[in-house]
Amino acid sequence: MTAETPVQDTLAGLIAAAAGHSGVPPGQAAARERVRSLEARWIFGGRLTAAVAGWFARFPARTESREDAYLLDPRLPGVSVKVRGGGPVEVKVYRGSPGILEVAGRARGRLEAWQKWVLALRPLSRDSAQAAGWRPVRKRRRISRFSLADGQIVVRAQQRGHEPGCEVELTEIRTGGQDWWSLAFEATGPVGLLRSQLQATAAHVFAQALPGGVEPGPDHSRSYLQWLGQRPGTDYDAGP
Repeated sequence: MTAETPVQDTLAGLIAAAAGHSGVPPGQAAARERVRSLEARWIFGGRLTAAVAGWFARFPARTESREDAYLLDPRLPGVSVKVRGGGPVEVKVYRGSPGILEVAGRARGRLEAWQKWVLALRPLSRDSAQAAGWRPVRKRRRISRFSLADGQIVVRAQQRGHEPGCEVELTEIRTGGQDWWSLAFEATGPVGLLRSQLQATAAHVFAQALPGGVEPGPDHSRSYLQWLGQRPGTDYDAGP
């Protein structure tokens, strides 16, 4: 048991109640995996264009399609909860912003620090009365992974072991009958390396500007939690 176990148990209890699950025994809320990350994300309305997809295709990438379900009710400020593709329940806790990511003339957005756990809960039952508190989000993701090696950026489609690095994802989103798309950077590894990994990756990716005059800026810089809380059909501002 760690110092974080009571926090995990509390979150597990709240989420289990929202999903119509039975409680989780104390100390059994989280799996062993725990990830600290530094992220920057932009979300845009409309369908992903072929030009933007082609811009991202400069890099080798793996692709995946899935539907996630995000918990919107009850509101848990600063906590993002999702059922990942009908599988485990993932919890991300917001740890603050260390500042702004800026690539001059190409992109500007808020950096956000997060910590993620995987909770020992059964997947959400779509037939439960509580399912209305969850928002399904269909995603088709293209993911490239970058790492710094001797001061040089190396790109791979897959992660090698637990090496530090930064994933860049271009995602087509469908929810509530509407199309959106997202561009995101997520650095993982030792905390002291997160910002340098993300900054170097962003400089490399944005060395070529996005086509069609698209410039990721503060107005589109937001997490999934914040975006879902601000969309029509929701009645609160979800915060970070």
